[in-house]
Amino acid sequence: MSNNRKIKAVSFGEVLWDVFADGKKIGGAPLNLALRMQSLGCEAAMVSAIGKDTDGKEIISYVQEKGLDTTGIVTVEDYPTGLVQVYVNERGSASYEISYPSAWDKISVTQNVFDLVKGADVLIYGSLACRDAVSKESLLGLLEIDSYKVFDVNLRPPHYEIDILLELMKKADFIKFNDEELIEIAGKLGSHANLLEDNLEFIAKKTGSTAICVTKGKHGAILLWDGQLYSNKGYVVKVVDTVGAGDAFLATLIMKLLVNAPPHKALDYACAMGALVAASPGANPDISTEQIEELTKSVS
Repeated sequence: MSNNRKIKAVSFGEVLWDVFADGKKIGGAPLNLALRMQSLGCEAAMVSAIGKDTDGKEIISYVQEKGLDTTGIVTVEDYPTGLVQVYVNERGSASYEISYPSAWDKISVTQNVFDLVKGADVLIYGSLACRDAVSKESLLGLLEIDSYKVFDVNLRPPHYEIDILLELMKKADFIKFNDEELIEIAGKLGSHANLLEDNLEFIAKKTGSTAICVTKGKHGAILLWDGQLYSNKGYVVKVVDTVGAGDAFLATLIMKLLVNAPPHKALDYACAMGALVAASPGANPDISTEQIEELTKSVS
């Protein structure tokens, strides 16, 4: 892809408020991804739904301020803007309690949404939006449009079914798991392997995907790209909370790969971004290029 024009990205799925013990922050993995891509110089648009409420208005106002295209976010009458209770343990790992039904369970495809996706270089989607038939049908329709498709698996128990996950994987050009998600899904699809690399290979064969990334928390990530396996062992940071770290990692990796950065450099850069987000509170802290370069140099 040419470097002299902005990449156009569309992210589909939940926009919501993450409610922490000390207050609430705007979030949702697809929104975190879109915001990070926008901050990295991409033209990003969000496709989602909010309720007719203050929570929804505040989300729109916040993301417009960040330069994100919000024309794909519809307002629905009878459902509230999404809320998620986030519980962070002493290691900074988060668990989630997700309200249902929420406005983002009822995402509809307007002509404008269709045009946004048709004009995009990349469409990013997760599994959570498929917990409700309305948003699921909208997503499956958009996946028929010809664009580069990135599936950020992002399992949130109990909101997923293996047959839908398989369908979403088969429609993707690029799949991103964390290590636990890969082992769980590969196991449910019949893999008996223990090694991450073997399970990655199993999924590649099962889905026909040639681009798969697996994150390993503080131990970095592995990337299958164009028949080659790349790895990064991670960067040492003091974790504040892991919310949004995986989203920032994936947004950065996709941006780098789309402008034809060498895969090992793209992976290093993305791992540094994920680490720096984990070392900051909330999902969308400002991270500078200088911070990333300093961290990548620290282990080179």
